[in-house]
Amino acid sequence: MTLSNENEAPRKLEGKFQARVVCFILGLGSLVAWSSMLTVGDYYYTLFPFVATSGKGGIGPYIVVCLLSACFGIADAHVQGGMVGDLSYMCPEFIQSFFAGLAASGALASGLRLVTKVGFENSKNGLGKGTMLFFAISTVFEFFCIILYAFYFPKLSIVKYYRSKAALEGSKTVSADLAAAGIHDQTNQQVEFDAKNLERLSNKQLFLQNIDLAADLFLIYVLTLSIFPGFLYENTGSHQLGTWYPLVLIAMYNVLDLISRYIPLIKCLTLESRKGLVIAVVSRFVLIPAFYFTAKYGDQGWMIMLVSFLGLTNGYLTVCVFTMAPKGYKGPEQNALGNLLVLFLFSGIFAGVALDWLWLIGKSGF
Repeated sequence: MTLSNENEAPRKLEGKFQARVVCFILGLGSLVAWSSMLTVGDYYYTLFPFVATSGKGGIGPYIVVCLLSACFGIADAHVQGGMVGDLSYMCPEFIQSFFAGLAASGALASGLRLVTKVGFENSKNGLGKGTMLFFAISTVFEFFCIILYAFYFPKLSIVKYYRSKAALEGSKTVSADLAAAGIHDQTNQQVEFDAKNLERLSNKQLFLQNIDLAADLFLIYVLTLSIFPGFLYENTGSHQLGTWYPLVLIAMYNVLDLISRYIPLIKCLTLESRKGLVIAVVSRFVLIPAFYFTAKYGDQGWMIMLVSFLGLTNGYLTVCVFTMAPKGYKGPEQNALGNLLVLFLFSGIFAGVALDWLWLIGKSGF
């Protein structure tokens, strides 16, 4: 493949819609396993009523579940880091579609979980059967996404265009991708690079130039994961919805998280100010006392509204950060910056999950 010149620019748009659909599906598939683990919380709470503190359900199975959860987290971090780095040197719509797919995985998992709960509610060991069916569907979809990314996505003309462009700008990882896909890379044809194209920023320089965006992502997910989903199972009390209550809360979060990731497609609703992003991210921390007092004194309607707002702001701010970050950089820097930002996103997830235990202080067994 030869890199398109300016007169051939319209050709690069061929397959753009298909690529966006694939990015959405890949986002959905990359997180569906982790979303599945989160969504079957009602099953885990049946097996381990007080998590690790009482020993009910068996310490062996509990350790296995924890190890599997850790494996999913490690795999998810590698996949998201690689995908975001790959899409960062392409058009912003691809990143938006991928992150919309991530949110869709939660919404799909919630929907499937509700269906399996209804389908097996009255059967013997219905909770366990529904959970196993739920995991089987998720596994099949994961394999489908692997095939889609390996064989279909690299053949789209717009993907070939952006990968060749990034390779010409000096991206070695993209050159390897092109070779693996059987696409002839112009870097092997002794193409003369402009000296400016060879000037690359180090990871340290990229970090210092984007420290505010990295902090934004860290803080977004510290807050979100300190509430979702653990708090929603542990601290929401008893309400009219009964055992359906936490599942409804999880579903509302996932649906609003998905919807909000399409808001930045409307230009006038996109938050492009870095200072504005910092203010919006920090302002979300008022949700911590809001959730505490709503769980203690409010009814289920107020809690559903708060959870919906949590999902709305999480998805919207995430997409705003990732679509803004790569602007103004060459392909190699865009790739590296995407990886760097995902590192801070997952650092925020890890910190948020750890801080989630603070809600349990003072409860029985702690």
